[in-house]
Amino acid sequence: MSEWGRIDDEGTVYVRTADGERAVGSWQAGTPEEGLAHFARRFEVLSTEVALLEQRLRTGVGEPAQVAASAQRLKATLPAAPAVGDLGLLERRVDALLVQTAEAVEAARAQKAEARAQAAVAKADLAAEAERLADSSEWKVAGERLRTLSDDWKRLPHLDRKAEDELWQRIASARKRFTERRTAHFAALEQQREVSQQRKEKLLAEAESLSSSTDWGPTAARYKQLMSEWKAAGRAPRVVEDDLWNRFKAAQDVFFAARNAHLSSQDEELRGNQKVKEEILTEAETLDPAQGVDKAKTRLRTLQERWEKAGKAPRDVSRSLEERMSAVEEKVRAAGDSRWQRQEESPFTVKLREKVSELEAKLARASAAGRPTAELEAALTTQRQWLAQAGGAPTASGPAPAAQPVAKKPKSSGGWVRAE
Repeated sequence: MSEWGRIDDEGTVYVRTADGERAVGSWQAGTPEEGLAHFARRFEVLSTEVALLEQRLRTGVGEPAQVAASAQRLKATLPAAPAVGDLGLLERRVDALLVQTAEAVEAARAQKAEARAQAAVAKADLAAEAERLADSSEWKVAGERLRTLSDDWKRLPHLDRKAEDELWQRIASARKRFTERRTAHFAALEQQREVSQQRKEKLLAEAESLSSSTDWGPTAARYKQLMSEWKAAGRAPRVVEDDLWNRFKAAQDVFFAARNAHLSSQDEELRGNQKVKEEILTEAETLDPAQGVDKAKTRLRTLQERWEKAGKAPRDVSRSLEERMSAVEEKVRAAGDSRWQRQEESPFTVKLREKVSELEAKLARASAAGRPTAELEAALTTQRQWLAQAGGAPTASGPAPAAQPVAKKPKSSGGWVRAE
């Protein structure tokens, strides 16, 4: 006999419940203790099943509705269960489990309803995004997003069939519209690229025809225009674009390499001319008209001829060289004009001028030495008056008569003042 059951003399096994004893089986195979232990183990099996259901509900491993169904089936077996133990406690545990599962089922139902509501909003957002992307011209980015958008859709909970179909149809329509626009765009682009190819082929033909030109300035300007037109022509089909550009660039490279070589050679020639002209200037700047104007003019004419034969100098030094040569020519011309003016004066005027110069020198020395100067000043005044009357110099009290204009020598074709 145990707390929860007994075996009578005939081997009948009873379990004690709140309603009294109930026969649960018969035991003939051994001692009463062994029989009660056997039926107690059956009770432990039932208790374990309840414990497992409680654990599933507590941990959330099983759906609450499934746990409730299992608990309901278990409860139905308890009134006739062939087991010895506290069946009343076990039934109360099952009842409590059913209450908990009912609450869990309701909570799960509310949670699913909330999840569906959120899924409805999320799927509506996906449909709206797809419709925005349908009008996008960012073909690669938009196309990739429309592709992955369906993956986002699948990860969301299902809605009711009608709502699900309506939202998905919006996405399908947007994808179709985007595909049609993209197809039309690239078809038009391909057509435009064919036109660009034809235009670039014409530009290439002209560029290659100019590559051997030696008309350096105009050809370089035309190549600049061709480059602008090339950029404005747009891209040709990818399979020919690189080849067209490489040929176009190669044609330019041929021309500009030849032009650079020419300019380098020309610069070398101009620098050689500069050196020759600098040597001529070195010699010209040593001319001294005071040692003989005619001799200086003759030598200058020879130097001018050599100067013109020397050719052009580099632009950065040409002006300074010309100015230096002009200064030499002006010096020789001025010396010639001065002599010519003196030759026009009478011997008397020349003598008076020499006398004035002599008196001026004496007066200066006397003043510097602190000697009396009245007599020298009077004599100088008289000589100056005579010179002024002769038309040769200003008087002591006023300017001399205006000098006669000096005729300027004409310039040669090279820009130089030709020494006569």
